[in-house]
Amino acid sequence: MEHVRSLHEHFGLDYITATLLTRRDIHEREALKYYLESELSYAHNPFEFIDMEQAVERIQMAGEEHEKVLVYGDRDVDGITSTALVCESLQFFGLDVSWRLPEGDEPYGLTPALMDEAKAGDVTLIITVDCGISNSDEVDYASQLGIDVIITDHHIAGDYIPDAVAVIDPKVPECEYPFAHLAGCGVAAKLVWAVAFGMSEFFQQEVILLHCYPGNSESGKETVIIEAVKMRNLKETERMVEEIVPGVLEVHQSRILGFLNCALPILTLDAETEKLLLDKAFMGSVDIHLGELRSVIQQTIPQVKGQSLFSLKQVSKAVRYSQYASELDVLISLFRHHVTQSIPYLRDEYSSLFDLVALGTIADLMPMADENRIMVKQGLKELSRTKRPGLIVLLNQQNLLGKQLATTDVGWRITPVINASGRMGEPSLALRLLLCKTMEEAEGYAQQVLSLNRKRQKIGEESWNSLLPKARVSCEENDNKFLVVEDAQVNRGLTGIMASRLMKQFNVPAMVIAHIDSDRVTGSIRSPGELDVRDFLSSFEDLFYDYGGHRCAGGFSMNRKNLSLLASRMKESIGHLEEVDTLEEDVSIDIELPQQYMTPDIIRLVELFEPYGEGNPPIHFLMSKAVIEEVKILNNSRSQGENHAKLTISYGSYKWPALMWNGAEEVSGKYKSGDEIDMVFRMGRNYFRNQESLQLTVVDIRKYRTPLDAIMRVNE
Repeated sequence: MEHVRSLHEHFGLDYITATLLTRRDIHEREALKYYLESELSYAHNPFEFIDMEQAVERIQMAGEEHEKVLVYGDRDVDGITSTALVCESLQFFGLDVSWRLPEGDEPYGLTPALMDEAKAGDVTLIITVDCGISNSDEVDYASQLGIDVIITDHHIAGDYIPDAVAVIDPKVPECEYPFAHLAGCGVAAKLVWAVAFGMSEFFQQEVILLHCYPGNSESGKETVIIEAVKMRNLKETERMVEEIVPGVLEVHQSRILGFLNCALPILTLDAETEKLLLDKAFMGSVDIHLGELRSVIQQTIPQVKGQSLFSLKQVSKAVRYSQYASELDVLISLFRHHVTQSIPYLRDEYSSLFDLVALGTIADLMPMADENRIMVKQGLKELSRTKRPGLIVLLNQQNLLGKQLATTDVGWRITPVINASGRMGEPSLALRLLLCKTMEEAEGYAQQVLSLNRKRQKIGEESWNSLLPKARVSCEENDNKFLVVEDAQVNRGLTGIMASRLMKQFNVPAMVIAHIDSDRVTGSIRSPGELDVRDFLSSFEDLFYDYGGHRCAGGFSMNRKNLSLLASRMKESIGHLEEVDTLEEDVSIDIELPQQYMTPDIIRLVELFEPYGEGNPPIHFLMSKAVIEEVKILNNSRSQGENHAKLTISYGSYKWPALMWNGAEEVSGKYKSGDEIDMVFRMGRNYFRNQESLQLTVVDIRKYRTPLDAIMRVNE
């Protein structure tokens, strides 16, 4: 309860919201920021990447020298959106940019053939997006051809980091970037921000921000406290604070004067006030030139007028998320905001990229934590008002145009369509859809991409029917620890989605292997989390042409002759795994809602926790002793076995429509009008015939007074 009270008192949150945040272990100020705020200014500084300056300088040189730049991505949604946003942005900045994605059966990542192709096209700079971190040899070959490479990626690095001009990857061991779980498009967006910043007068500018204020020593004597921070590219590089008792300290003994004794400009909010305090501290024996920021900052932040840093601290949202924020931190925040707002592209254009960032981040199942939350929130807003003809047409086709979008809308109805083009070997179609400039072009590309998706769905069902029996056998043979299936008829682009479905079906790590040709095979593996996929695959790297991935997902390609050796070596590794409990999991309950709290306003709470995704599942509410008003069974004639239950539930002062997916068998004959029930549910918006309403999605349902502790787990 201590955290709940603290959130209520310090942030004005109601007790239900504060309780939910606390139960999800979101009570530290830094983490709380990403739930309560949505502005991109709360995201991390791209120059926290150690190689970002080098990347910006090389791209600047490419622009100045009119070099040909090639952006190379991957065939999935993350790679396609990353390619689109980097190409679009660099072209906006005036660079000569082309793009390339792996088509057909071409392998993931850089290849010698790609380098030869780039050389023949007079390309002198390649920028990778969502790939490249495992391509040391290929980067070396590019260098021999006179081609520089900038790598932007988010996958785990191997034993060797490519000797590229710059490596922008939050998972590189030496990287000090504060958040490791960006998607490839998130990393690409950071590069774009840095390039835009690099075109301003503030790039590589180093300054000192200074603030002084009166204090009192333990002996009661008046003191002057001096705080200063060095900054480069808006990134804090060094900070110092010193308390001076006037007349006691010799000038040469002061640490802060040594800190300030450099050629850097020293900036303050009010130079005259700060000068008086410095004179008091050093008895007028030093002369430090101070630059004043107030008149400049007021141009972009009018609220600063007439306000001291002390008063601004009381109302600053930026510093309330730091328990130990000082008045100097307020000045830092003002300075950063002012500089960013002074750069036209970052002020007016940059946020429009985040429709693509949201697509890639959601599709790649990145954790909805830290700055991913900020970027996806912004992206969902941009998607709802996107000006991209391709996305307008696609959203319209999926009946989502102009609607308030949630991550489920994107993950279920948009990203699978984009992904289909890559899975079917034609990712360029989806990329052209995202980059096209006219509605006529968009209509054509959208129809082709939707057609590929329908084809993918049909082939997917055929593959599923072929793989499922083999998977059952493999799972049993591996003692319910692992399953692996090989099928020459499975489309290589569907191995990932098939592995994911099998993993969910059997709740064990699943590997699906398809044939590329008579000599090569490719495989995908998905894990519920107990098995680190990247680490697991590294045990067999000597058998692969290439491999890579995340903790929960990965892939590889190899010579078909090595399959039997892989199988035998995997058998031994699987033997050391723990058996997975395949029993149905308990239902997790976040909070029980008394009848008086069950009102339409609860949707505000639901949407406060958006975006939902990895690490932030949808809120599960419990209503107890609700009454069923009506039961309907919805038969799906197009898909055998998928019959849903639609209920009308009376609870409190409202009647609620509720849908239980594939719930016909669970509900039919067991529940009738007038029954009292306990129900676990999610809440969301439903759009039917252009009418918006709130709808409950049933997670579990029981007759009232069924012991809850036997079937459900309340989060604590």
